[in-house]
Amino acid sequence: MTRFAKLALWFAVLVGALLAAAWWQRAAIGTHLMAREIETLTANADPFAALPDGLHVGLCGTGSPMQDERHGGPCTVVVAGKRMFMFDAGSGSVRSIGRMRLNLGQAEALFFTHYHSDHIDGTGELLLQSWAQRGDAKPLPVYGPPGLEPMLQGFSQAYALDKGWRIAHHGEKNFPPAGFGAQARPFELPAATRRVALISEPDLEIVAFAVEHEPVTDAVGYRIRYKNRVVVLSGDTRPSAAMVREAQGADILVHEALSLKMFGMLQNGLSKAGRSRLAQIMHDVPSYHTTPEQAAEIAAQAGVKLLVLSHVIPPVPRGMEPAFIGDAGRIYKGPIHVAADGDWITLRAAGTALQVGQRP
Repeated sequence: MTRFAKLALWFAVLVGALLAAAWWQRAAIGTHLMAREIETLTANADPFAALPDGLHVGLCGTGSPMQDERHGGPCTVVVAGKRMFMFDAGSGSVRSIGRMRLNLGQAEALFFTHYHSDHIDGTGELLLQSWAQRGDAKPLPVYGPPGLEPMLQGFSQAYALDKGWRIAHHGEKNFPPAGFGAQARPFELPAATRRVALISEPDLEIVAFAVEHEPVTDAVGYRIRYKNRVVVLSGDTRPSAAMVREAQGADILVHEALSLKMFGMLQNGLSKAGRSRLAQIMHDVPSYHTTPEQAAEIAAQAGVKLLVLSHVIPPVPRGMEPAFIGDAGRIYKGPIHVAADGDWITLRAAGTALQVGQRP
């Protein structure tokens, strides 16, 4: 036996012994790893303590009704300084926020862009978890265009039994009855301007503005300014002059996007499979959405620094982002990022730098 063969044999024996030891000690190893994970999750009671002063955008849901493992229902977290705000609450929002190691108890308010099911179907669980983590006697403030109150009342009714059980089990100290549900703060847009400031402070401004998502009425986008940094969230919309106006000079434009080519492939596949009714529904969808190329035109006209394509339709497998972007890069010369759940973007209050990554 050659020296190389002997070394290979001894290496194989060593690896086998280590694997055998790991197998026999798998329960102890698993317990140790679990303890480390819990330590990591609970080491910092304030997840914002280490964040630099600035505007932070967390994409907690970047998909549509056609969700996949990378794109849950629409949800965006914005942290302005140390203040946390949420926009939309699609399916999977709570779990995504948890994976991002954020504390729902620190959320100051929730804002809705409109009431399509994929934007609201995580609301009940989000409100329940917010109640549990806040331990506050006041419900979470929730802003939205007309229609907000009956929608929230529906979720409160659906969770009424659960409310009673939580209080009975854990006590009113941990689950104050008055803190259950939401504090509805509906708003209307003035006819003259079609925009309204919901929060207006020297360092923070949150403005709702009208977008075009007919036949959905009163759909809105949001412009959020913290000190000198600005992010604009389009909500669901077809291209509009309002988007160009509101995104002027913004650091980030988070805009919904639908690839006509990829979506057409999906529609053709449904037709060939004999699913004609669903294919017809898909045929109607692009009429009230925006393509990546159209979003790029808006970003170029507005002079934004970063275009983020979210509410991704159809779901984009990892590595297929260039195909989804299509010709948008020829129209908008700045960076284009196709969003996935867990993305985290930091805009420091001082300077103009942008940092795109995952939530640390």
